[in-house]
Amino acid sequence: MPPSMDSSERSAPRRATRLQRALASLVAASLLLGMPGAAVQAQAPARTVNVAANQLPALGDSASEDVSLSLERKVGDRIMREIWRDPDYLDDPVLQEYLQGMWQQLFDSARARGDISPDIDDRFAWTPFLVRDKSVNAFALPGGYVGVHLGLIAMTTSPDELASVLAHEMSHVTQRHIARGVGASKTSSLIALAGLILGVIAASRNPDVAGALITGGQAASAQGQLNYSRDMEREADRVGYGVLTGAGYSPSGMAAMFEKMQLASRLNDNQGFPYLRTHPLTTERIGEARTRLGVDLGAYRPPPRPLLHAAMQARARVLADARSGYLQKLQDYDSAASQIASPTSADKLGAAYAGAMASILLKDAARAEAAVAVARPLAAGDAGAKRAVDLLAAEAALLRGDASGLARSAEYLEAAGRSQGGRESRAVLMLSAQRALASGAPTSAQKAASDQLQTWVALHPNDALAWQQLSQLWQRQGEKLRSVRAEAESRAAIGDITGAIDRLRSGQKLARGPAAGDFIEASVIDARLRQLRAQRRTEWEEDYQAGARRIPPDDLCSDLPPPREGAPVTPGCQWGR
Repeated sequence: MPPSMDSSERSAPRRATRLQRALASLVAASLLLGMPGAAVQAQAPARTVNVAANQLPALGDSASEDVSLSLERKVGDRIMREIWRDPDYLDDPVLQEYLQGMWQQLFDSARARGDISPDIDDRFAWTPFLVRDKSVNAFALPGGYVGVHLGLIAMTTSPDELASVLAHEMSHVTQRHIARGVGASKTSSLIALAGLILGVIAASRNPDVAGALITGGQAASAQGQLNYSRDMEREADRVGYGVLTGAGYSPSGMAAMFEKMQLASRLNDNQGFPYLRTHPLTTERIGEARTRLGVDLGAYRPPPRPLLHAAMQARARVLADARSGYLQKLQDYDSAASQIASPTSADKLGAAYAGAMASILLKDAARAEAAVAVARPLAAGDAGAKRAVDLLAAEAALLRGDASGLARSAEYLEAAGRSQGGRESRAVLMLSAQRALASGAPTSAQKAASDQLQTWVALHPNDALAWQQLSQLWQRQGEKLRSVRAEAESRAAIGDITGAIDRLRSGQKLARGPAAGDFIEASVIDARLRQLRAQRRTEWEEDYQAGARRIPPDDLCSDLPPPREGAPVTPGCQWGR
């Protein structure tokens, strides 16, 4: 499961440098589509890329019609390539499964209401993802990607509150507010905004870095484009309310979130609530919310916290801050619960769950299992919470690294799987793979886990974590060629096409060596290598024809076309080979 991370690994200077590189690559991405570029500057070395192409029309209210769906999706995909590689991107199968379940209910509601047309249903990703950040924030990206900070999950006291934010962000996507905002601001290229989006996201997480990422008037322009207009916010509130209630969630969740945002706005708490910087809370929004919800936001009192949400809230709180000192404080769960005047069962469960999770990250098996033992009776009356504790118990048991721990983890995973009613669970699957990779795990467990993962990736080919675990399992079983291909697929899944090609070429060499023998796997590697080389060649060709000035990887030169007449030759390439 997620490893602990030293606080220095997530320091602001390092993030700034990484996102500067992201900005530079996304400037080139603006050229990829042959659309007019914008002058975007990173800190150093500063440079401007100009592209001669037709200007986008004045979009106005019809912006979403003129900016193609495929373009918007491509923008989102290119942004996600950078986010997937960021250390603060988090793929925690347990928490992701909880978020995905909520998202799917909202998606089904939006589709049933007609908010999602068949076109955007097919072309957009409709994927929520987690960001390891303590601040309260969520953001929609082009193409149907929605980022959720762990701080938002940790702050919400009910699934209705979290669902209200997700419904609001989903409505920004369904109403195509990013495309409309780009048109209204006369931005010359939607794809050029991709780099600016990344920059403003980084600035919202660390305002001190903003000047290092985006400079001059372009920064102000980017901020204006990301800050949704008042009309867009009100529209997302209205549409999101219908999506929320249509999915079976209580409108009280939206009331609670408005009350919390109103309080933060009065306190001018934009640091802890960066959500307010891009989603300004106006008097009009508050007034319409009061009318729509039929409640006095100031007098609103939330219902009791559900046990499952308390557990997921605790998990988010632990994963958001993996400093050892903080984790050690969370281990003292009795003290944490006693600090609450009248602790409820949800409070006690949340404290025990957080204590167990903190102990897991600190590799303290004894204290983790002790905390699980406290959490188990508290969750006994709630099927969802009981399943969450079973998964937690499996993680704790695996820390022991002995036969007893392996046996107990198998029991807990089996119980968690049964509670799904026959539906396949990614969290159970990933933990089962982790168990099979543990020291002392029987060969039969490795074979069973690899078979299950092979079926899973056939249905979910972009699941990078599943491919990684499958690669390790095949390596343990002596399936070296298959292991190399799975590693390549894991890199391709996060957009590292060059890395994937490198691994596939290693697979080709292995297939020709003395240990060769798997003709079918070798053929698959050859076919995938051709596909990925073609994909990379297409990207670089479009990029180059649009006027990009990038130095390609050494092995890519033979894939590029000759330069246009009169254009400078791409450095490092020898044409006509």
